[in-house]
This record gives sequence, C-alpha cells and structure tokens, in this order.
Amino acid sequence: MMGALTFRIFSALLIYPSEDLIANAGAFHAALDREAVAPLGERRALRRLIDEIACGDLYDLQERYGLLFDRTRSLSLHLFEHVHGESRDRGQAMVDLLALYEKAGLKATAAELPDFVPLFLEFLSTLPLEDARRHLGETAHILEALAERLKKRDSAYESVFRALVAIAEAKPDRDVVEALLQGPDPDPSDLVALDAAWEEEEVRFGPGTQSASGACSQDGLIARMRHAKRAVPNDISAQGVRR
Repeated sequence: MMGALTFRIFSALLIYPSEDLIANAGAFHAALDREAVAPLGERRALRRLIDEIACGDLYDLQERYGLLFDRTRSLSLHLFEHVHGESRDRGQAMVDLLALYEKAGLKATAAELPDFVPLFLEFLSTLPLEDARRHLGETAHILEALAERLKKRDSAYESVFRALVAIAEAKPDRDVVEALLQGPDPDPSDLVALDAAWEEEEVRFGPGTQSASGACSQDGLIARMRHAKRAVPNDISAQGVRR
C-alpha cells in the first residue's frame, strides 16, 4: 500500500531510541525515496535526524529524546495533550480513537495510549494514502506547532513533523497554530517552569473558533482521537522493504 512504509518509518523515528532503531535507521533514506510520499525537500531535511540516530550513542539519544518529549509538555507526543489536556473529554476521545484503530485491525497494548503519535502513524500506514492524508490533515495544526517548537530548539526532530504537514491533505490554520504556540514552552532544564506548565489548563477549541477543515471541532478525528515505547516495526529490514 503506497505510503505504508513511509508512515511506519516516521513512527519508528518518533519512538524511544533503541538498539534496533539505530541498527535499522540506515535503511530509512532509501525506503523514503522509493515511496516518495514526502516531498523531496522534506526527505532531504530528514537526513540529519536519520544520520544522528544511525551514528549516535544510544544513551545520548535516549537522554535527548526524554528531555524533549517526556519532560516537556509543550512537546508531548500525545495529541490530546495539546487539545484536551487533563479534561474529562480526553477519556471518551481515547475510547473512540481506540475503536477506530481496532476497526482498522491495529491492536494497541495495555501500556499504549491511542493518541501517541507513533501509534497514530501506524494506524495511518494501514489506510489507503488518500484516507491517511485526510486523517493526517485533521492533526496538522498540532504537528505544525510541534515543528515550530522543535525549530526553536534546533532539533532535528523538526523534520519529521514538517514532512507530515507536507503530506497532509489539509494544511494547518495559522490562527489555530498561533493559539497553541501561546501556551507555556519552558526549557526542559527549568524544573519549576516545567511543573507550572503541567498544571496549566488545557487548550480548548470549540464552536466559534477557527480551525483547519474542522480539525478542532467535535466532528473531526482530533475530537475522537498519550508514552509507550513501541518497537521498531519489524517489516523495515536492512533493505528497507516490507516483508
């Protein structure tokens, strides 16, 4: 299925670094170029992150990942963290998204939360490309905000989110992105600021707010859709092909 391997590679790039990820990262360049789902410029930008992982020290990679995505709420890889926060709406949204995954034949473990971006990308890999691009567009405002925050930190992870936004059918509404970017974004070494950020009220989008193709409305996927350590997909071999 066109795009399946691309989404699985992006999922792998966003999981907690492991020896398996380092061992397989060298195959990612060719696989992404072969499918050519992401535009050429975005694929070239991804080389920095892929090379850093392929040539990096495991513990350094894990420490960097933890500082970015585990410690900093504004960089959370759980989509609902940026929309529902700790509100009661998140629970039903999780249930509904999990049901959507199960309908597509994707099984999550008990330790996984459905809105974890790598799991969401695995879900997209099971869909025809047109449907995957449509669902991806419903989260584009969150992905763009994450890219902007990673750019501020000069993080190579920015490239993954730029590529996903480029693939998405609907492009992010700038007003919605700016609203997300107005939230706290503390330095991960500032523990006091980090604690304060985790206590902030959730960002709320509802009727009357601007959105990209209903991305923040109660009717979109983002209204129906938190950190698990998923394994590198075992169908990305040393040759970067599906088994």
